[in-house]
Amino acid sequence: MLRRDVRIGSALAGVMLLLAFAASLAMAAEVSRDEYKAAVEPICKQNVEADSRILKGVRREVKQGELKKAGVKFAKAAAALQEAYRELSTVPQPTADETRLGKWLGYIKTEVKYLREASQALKAGDKHKLPRIQVQLERYVRLANNEVLPFDFRYCKSKPASSYT
Repeated sequence: MLRRDVRIGSALAGVMLLLAFAASLAMAAEVSRDEYKAAVEPICKQNVEADSRILKGVRREVKQGELKKAGVKFAKAAAALQEAYRELSTVPQPTADETRLGKWLGYIKTEVKYLREASQALKAGDKHKLPRIQVQLERYVRLANNEVLPFDFRYCKSKPASSYT
């Protein structure tokens, strides 16, 4: 009988140890808004700097009819934003903000879509599609920025489409 009690006690201690370990993992996985902001701002800063470099002079190129050249720049900007999106989507999020951040990332993904669409239109020589694309891009920029207002981001704010063209 004593052996059986010892085995039950050992098994119970093992289960409690596993539960404590699982609880500590769950607590360690929880991220605060400040920790999230600290993790994502460098990713966004890198993308903002890439955008500035990539899209430099694109407005002038569009006005002067150098549409294919501008289209290539939009394609590069879309690729850079897609890479930033990929990196941002791997950062652990505060549990309380998962829905908000999921929407934000979805809006960023849509911005990538519209940057690609602008690139394709410009490469095809169709600058008349730009105003419609610009309006849609502006809409998703506003939605994205509004979604993350509580984070008070410096670099993780999307740029208005009007700053590109």
